[in-house]
Amino acid sequence: MFKETILKEIDDIKARYPDPKSALLPTLYIAQREFGWLSHEAMHVVAQSLNLPEAMVRGTASFYTMFKHKPMGRHLIQLCTNVSCMILGAERLVDFLKNRYSLEPNITTTDRRFSLVIMECIGACDRGPAMLVNTDFHDSLTEERIEEILEKYK
Repeated sequence: MFKETILKEIDDIKARYPDPKSALLPTLYIAQREFGWLSHEAMHVVAQSLNLPEAMVRGTASFYTMFKHKPMGRHLIQLCTNVSCMILGAERLVDFLKNRYSLEPNITTTDRRFSLVIMECIGACDRGPAMLVNTDFHDSLTEERIEEILEKYK
């Protein structure tokens, strides 16, 4: 299932840790990067690669919100709506994304361009509202700024 280059990357990660459990998070991240999400098959291969029980792999993958368990759009938008961002207008931005891009939380647009996930906290309370698009951080968001940012992700 994994390409040889991915298996080599996993072997390199395993070599860094004396206990295979320590390599689990980075290996899950590699699998998600490769496939866009963690299917049951991908988690099975991770378990085999690390010689860990599948239940441990699935339990770990389901605990962390950074791991996705269904196909996502090409670009993942993670918008913070916690207290500081909410006070600074994040809920209005959720409405904007719904109206402008037909994008709702936990939904992927029909063109598979974007998926939206609401984050509990992005750690930018002094610069909210804030979001990640893939791994790119954006703060001090307005409707206009979101439009400019998302235009770059065609």
